[in-house]
Amino acid sequence: MRSVVLDTETTGMPVTDGHRVIEIGCVELMGRRLTGRHFHVYLQPDRESDEGAIGVHGITNEFLVGKPRFAEVADEFFDFIKGAQLIIHNAAFDVGFLNNEFALIGQMDRADLTAHCTILDTLAMARARHPGQRNSLDALCKRYGVDNSGRELHGALLDSEILADVYLTMTGGQTSLSLAGNASDGNGSGEGSGNQASEIRRLSADRQPGRIIRASESDLAEHAARLEAIAKSAGGPSLWAQLLDAKGQAL
Repeated sequence: MRSVVLDTETTGMPVTDGHRVIEIGCVELMGRRLTGRHFHVYLQPDRESDEGAIGVHGITNEFLVGKPRFAEVADEFFDFIKGAQLIIHNAAFDVGFLNNEFALIGQMDRADLTAHCTILDTLAMARARHPGQRNSLDALCKRYGVDNSGRELHGALLDSEILADVYLTMTGGQTSLSLAGNASDGNGSGEGSGNQASEIRRLSADRQPGRIIRASESDLAEHAARLEAIAKSAGGPSLWAQLLDAKGQAL
C-alpha cells in the first residue's frame, strides 16, 4: 500500500472563520518504508495569520509574501496524494482545511478527499490504545522513543517526517529479536554487544531436573488481565492468545 503522511499549518482556526492553509508537508511510504519522495510548499493565504497561530508555527505574514497560492500547486499536490492512504494526526482538522482550499478554487470534484484517498487518523488510533493519556505528537514521540529534538516549532514537513516515525513504531510491534547476553539494554544493542548473539550453553543431560511450580488462580487471573491490556494497547490479540484454542489450551 502507498501511504502519504501529511500535515498542514494554517493562519488559525477554525476553517469556518475564513482561515487558510499556509504550509503543506507530505512524505511517502511504500511497504512501510520511507521512499524519499515528499511534497512541501508554503502558501500565500491572502489574509494575515492570527498571533496565536504564528506563536505555534513561527511562519510570519512577511515570510509568506510572494509565495504561491493554493491554485498554483493544487494539481501537483492532488497528483501526489491521489489514491494513497493519508496518515494524519487529528485528520479532521487537516482534511477540513484542504477540502476548503479545493472548494475555494472551484475544484468541487476534489473538495472531498475521502473520495480519492483513505484516511488514517493517528490521534484516534493513539486515543484507542492509550485512553486517558496525552496523545499529542510530542507525547507520542516520548512514549515511543522517537527523536523530536529538532521540533522547537510546528512545521508541516518536519511534523510529517516525525509522524511517519511514530506511526511505523506504533504499528510495527517488536521489530527485532536478539539473544545477546551482553547487551546492556536487553535487545542486543548495548555497548560492546556488536549485535552478536552470545554463545549457546549446552545443559548436561544428567542435570538435576528443575522443580515445577504451577500457577495459582491469582497468577492466572493476573496473566489474563495482562493479555487483555496488551491486546488493547496493540489493537489486536497477543501472540499468546492467538496460540490458544477455544478451550484455552495451548495448541
